[in-house]
Amino acid sequence: MDLSGREPQTPNEWIDHLTRQIHIESAETRRYDEYYEGNHPLAFAQVKFREAFGGMFQGQWADNFCALVVDSVAERLQVEGFRLTEDPKADRDAADIWQRSGMDADSDAAHTDALIQRRAYVHVWADADGKPTITPYSAHEMTLAYVPGSRRTRRVALKRQVDEWGTEHVALMTAKSVYTTSRPEGRDKWDDGKPAKNPLGVVPVIALDNRPRLNRKPMSELHRIIPLQDAVNKVMIDALVASEMGAFPMRWVTGLELAEEDGKTAPPPFKVALDKMLHSEDPNTKFGQFETVDLANYVRLIDALTTHIASVSRIPTHYFLLQAGQPPSGESIKSAEAGLVAKVLQRQRCFGEAWEEVIRLAFAVLKDPRQNAHSAEVIWRDPEYRTEGEHVDALLKKKTFGVPDRQLQEDAGYTPAQIERFPQLRDEQAKEARDRAERFGPPVVPGESQAPAAPGAEDTQGDSRGSSRHLGEAA
Repeated sequence: MDLSGREPQTPNEWIDHLTRQIHIESAETRRYDEYYEGNHPLAFAQVKFREAFGGMFQGQWADNFCALVVDSVAERLQVEGFRLTEDPKADRDAADIWQRSGMDADSDAAHTDALIQRRAYVHVWADADGKPTITPYSAHEMTLAYVPGSRRTRRVALKRQVDEWGTEHVALMTAKSVYTTSRPEGRDKWDDGKPAKNPLGVVPVIALDNRPRLNRKPMSELHRIIPLQDAVNKVMIDALVASEMGAFPMRWVTGLELAEEDGKTAPPPFKVALDKMLHSEDPNTKFGQFETVDLANYVRLIDALTTHIASVSRIPTHYFLLQAGQPPSGESIKSAEAGLVAKVLQRQRCFGEAWEEVIRLAFAVLKDPRQNAHSAEVIWRDPEYRTEGEHVDALLKKKTFGVPDRQLQEDAGYTPAQIERFPQLRDEQAKEARDRAERFGPPVVPGESQAPAAPGAEDTQGDSRGSSRHLGEAA
């Protein structure tokens, strides 16, 4: 439907407009998807490459650094829980909603898609039982429009999915209503829609923007990596062609007069092969071969390009296996990963704002006053990799500064659910210790002298029967 530059007025006009936006977004980001999955175009491959290898590498090039750039960040974006209010029960309820929606796994997928496709979307709604559900969607399935002049007030969202029969199903969501309709494959018009009231009073879709800008679209992690990846592929193809051609060195011969047949020069009187010896009866004939191809130049160029990828993406160079010998350790690896850690922390701030809004919407589904907990924050797993000894030592030092145990437990990486179980586990452990002491006496500490035996007590040292008798009496 051509709107001729005017704003959509009816639900179907909004659906057509936003569907067009999804198609545009998908066309722009599909290239990022292909590169992440390793489907790199090799249109620049030489004719010699095609002659030597045919379709061996077409569509399945495996030297893929794009996935490494994305996964190195995504694997450190782990949501551990939420801190909503001073009441720990609010944190437990938020964790329950999160777990019930399977978001431990789905949040990883949402982060990965946002890093690749510039943004992902999260839909919050109620299930058949009235409980909140959180569902992430790709930018190929959903889009969102904001109120003109605002970067936060959501105006309308569209969810579009195509079933296995080709029928399009869409849901147009505004602050007041949710309008659903469908369109079979091959038809231009939508079926009659079904409007329903939106009980939340806000558009129930949140955008996860990667590297947001004030006056630009969010940016994919692969935006600046793809040209360098293409260069790596080009040099690698050249190296493969050189290795193929140089695997059998070219030979030359001088002083050999070739006969002519029917005015044409006859082929040489010998066939060149690895197991063939060349000889000529003419004493003036000389044989030789050209120098072998030096592939080290290609290797050095590929190393230089991957170093540029590491610099642009802030991924440590040892992730690319560029350093000879042992990878860095201790303080060296901490220094090498400082850029990556800072990058992950920045992504946590961007995505964290979205997840906080998602949790508030989930409480709005329950009509819970915690929907207004604007001081809520996401508890992220520490993005810095450290040895267990270094981590524990740092926590003990924090304890000397008066940091509460609860905070130390969170810093140690325990989830809110695990921390909530600690008092119960301590009580069970103490009860087991008391029961053991009542049955067998206090535990024996190595190195401490034992109390003298009572007068008349039997000396059963070395007597297995005496030991068995004591055990039986204790039992």
